[in-house]
Amino acid sequence: MKVAVVGGTGDFGLALAQRLAAAGDDVVIGSRDAERAREKGAEVGASGATNDGAVRGVDIVVLAVKSDAALETARSLREAIGSTPTLSVASELRFSKSGVRPRDARSLAEETAELLDAPVLAGLHSLAAASLAEGPADGDALVCGDDADAKELALELAAKVVTGRALDAGPIESARALEGLTAVIVNLNRRYKGHAGVSITGL
Repeated sequence: MKVAVVGGTGDFGLALAQRLAAAGDDVVIGSRDAERAREKGAEVGASGATNDGAVRGVDIVVLAVKSDAALETARSLREAIGSTPTLSVASELRFSKSGVRPRDARSLAEETAELLDAPVLAGLHSLAAASLAEGPADGDALVCGDDADAKELALELAAKVVTGRALDAGPIESARALEGLTAVIVNLNRRYKGHAGVSITGL
């Protein structure tokens, strides 16, 4: 599989690129700075390019930029991405003294889907960069979306980066719960000083 990781020089994107490259995928890291993308890519067995160059000719795009840049990045890459399935992994969180909360509005993935001509999936929200940097993350990975073929591709990708299973969590609207799950996990990690994951039982 050829995968573009947009925002691949950040902690999560780089760790994800490392895991996918280790699994044998052809990974290209995208960044606004092509030279930085190439340098970071070389560290994890991936190539590097500008965001626009990275997303062309791949099987799937992972949008791994920070939440505050996710929509603008998607908008700027609409033409370059075209119809290539795109996996949104960002969560917009609100931090306060009492804890971390998810955004009140619709999910970033749903809003991203309105900006792109491609099928948009959401997933990997329960995985931490620190865990991925050390190896496949413990637990299961959850993916949601409306396009069946694109979802199968995203599930195939997700299965390579966890010790558990990649599970179909339903339509794109489920991204609201998945993105909110990130807030829950951050709260758990802060409270118990760990790297929490999710394992689904009974399936």
